[in-house]
Amino acid sequence: MSDFKSSQYGTCTLTVKHACPIELTMHIIGGKWKGIILFLLSQSPMNYNAIRREIPGVTQRILTLQLRDMEKDGIIEREETSDYPKKVIYYLTALGEDLIPIIKSIEKWGNAYMRKEFE
Repeated sequence: MSDFKSSQYGTCTLTVKHACPIELTMHIIGGKWKGIILFLLSQSPMNYNAIRREIPGVTQRILTLQLRDMEKDGIIEREETSDYPKKVIYYLTALGEDLIPIIKSIEKWGNAYMRKEFE
């Protein structure tokens, strides 16, 4: 994310000189489907349709927007195959791989919270 601009993150309290790292991280991985997409891509690279099949509630528009956001933030990359018809494969970048322990910690916390809530 070498071209960081606070304006791309909306009206939050982020500024170039004084970015809150927690708020920035939550913005990058926030969104209804980004955590699930990261988890899926941590298992293996996937094409668009495979990702969509794994997330039945996501619309085509929202999935496309979330993938573009994550690509812009440098946590995933896309690669077009030379097959016919062309397929686009998504995979985690090194920066995206660094997020996986965080995603797994969130999953662990969520599981513990659900157990507590439903006891």
